[in-house]
Amino acid sequence: MMAVVGRSPIRDSIARKLKELLAPSLLEIEDVSAQHAGHAGVQSGAAETHFNVKIVTSAFIGQSLVHRHRRVYEILQDELKGGVHALSIVAKTPSELEKPKS
Repeated sequence: MMAVVGRSPIRDSIARKLKELLAPSLLEIEDVSAQHAGHAGVQSGAAETHFNVKIVTSAFIGQSLVHRHRRVYEILQDELKGGVHALSIVAKTPSELEKPKS
């Protein structure tokens, strides 16, 4: 399942890179920039500055949570240098997904 709501250059770039390099079984990208407009560290008039990313991939099997996050930050270094101010990451393996309650 891939959930990338709406279209925007930075969101599209994030989705493309994570799909190409980590082959996720689930990828959700939420742009929450509007909730942070005017915060310190955000350039005046900047858009697409804050994102929540949930990624599930077998590429994370055997990796610590810190290593998973570092990998995502490494993949998205251009976006982080180019205006993304904050990135919230949930990084799991397929077996770590919560089972739905009956």
